[in-house]
Amino acid sequence: MKQNAPATLRNRTFILDVLRRVLAGRRDVLEIASGTGEHAVFFAGELPDVQWHPSDPDPDAIASIEAWRSEAALPNLAPPRVIDVTGDAWGAPHADAMVCINMIHIAPWSAAQGLFGGAARLLPAGAPLYLYGPYRFAGEHVAPSNEAFDASLRERDPAWGVRDLDDVTELAASAGLTRTEVIAMPANNHSVVFVRDAR
Repeated sequence: MKQNAPATLRNRTFILDVLRRVLAGRRDVLEIASGTGEHAVFFAGELPDVQWHPSDPDPDAIASIEAWRSEAALPNLAPPRVIDVTGDAWGAPHADAMVCINMIHIAPWSAAQGLFGGAARLLPAGAPLYLYGPYRFAGEHVAPSNEAFDASLRERDPAWGVRDLDDVTELAASAGLTRTEVIAMPANNHSVVFVRDAR
């Protein structure tokens, strides 16, 4: 049941360093596209004051998240929820922050649209939405490896691909979220923080 994503071990401590600050004072964090569940277990263990709510649309991912959760037995890690970001009714719990790692490039653009639409519905004013992954800047890749990765994604599915941060920021603004931070991370990835505007 438990699945493994090698990238998780490589990036989780760097992401945690950012999340400690971004999620300071936040109680309920909804993670979108939790995948294997390894990030959820790690972050819940390192951030005991946060109630971590993992989710994913894929049944195999849900089973993996639950297997990791059961083994970890952390009191602040909720059972995984089935959430398809492209749907209007998430059935999600209250959230005062959202986290989404490595999703919008391995999904059609409608997933990014759904993500920001859901953040606009769920988050209170001033609450953060944290994204992590590779991005293009002003149409340009930050490294040849990112360009090759982008090409491989588009070969697998033409609707996938490394997104341009300008497009993502414009989409966020249209949903009522403002980009507040862009943080360079290892392996040519970036952390991007958006905040829900006042309603």
